[in-house]
Amino acid sequence: MENHEQSQVAVYPGTFDPITKGHIDIIGRALRLFENVVVAVAPNPSKTPLFDIDERIDMIRHATRKLSNLYVERFPGLLIHYMQERHAIAIIRGIRAVSDFEYEFQMALMNRKLDRNVETVFLMPSEEYTYLSSSLIKEVASYGGEIADLVPKIVSEKMAKKSTLDKLKKTRKT
Repeated sequence: MENHEQSQVAVYPGTFDPITKGHIDIIGRALRLFENVVVAVAPNPSKTPLFDIDERIDMIRHATRKLSNLYVERFPGLLIHYMQERHAIAIIRGIRAVSDFEYEFQMALMNRKLDRNVETVFLMPSEEYTYLSSSLIKEVASYGGEIADLVPKIVSEKMAKKSTLDKLKKTRKT
């Protein structure tokens, strides 16, 4: 992302554990609005991720490899500091339902308080993805449900592999 100070950079932050087709949809929408989009992957110590941060970054890069002007990076610390480092002008947030809005609204107001030059842009996914979340994907997959239509192929493959490994570990313990 050379000379990004002169371009419009938006950051789409999240844990992306795992990335879903809903996330991909939001990325595509953001790329229509901004010259460059950075998917900023957070470690988020308050959550227990299924995939480590490097696995998540690799899956996102693989799933978005055909998209131009998209960058995938990890970010530690406060989002506003990362935004300032990247000279980004907007935070991209996906809103699936009214229930998402209250939390996202609070975060947007806090980010505005921390830096008035950064805007938060709320984007809605396509209707087919409005119910989709990474948590729901993990739950469905944990019970052997089919997720292939809801996540990029790389994700369904890695989740199947994790499921198989978990089953092997459980059978070895018994």
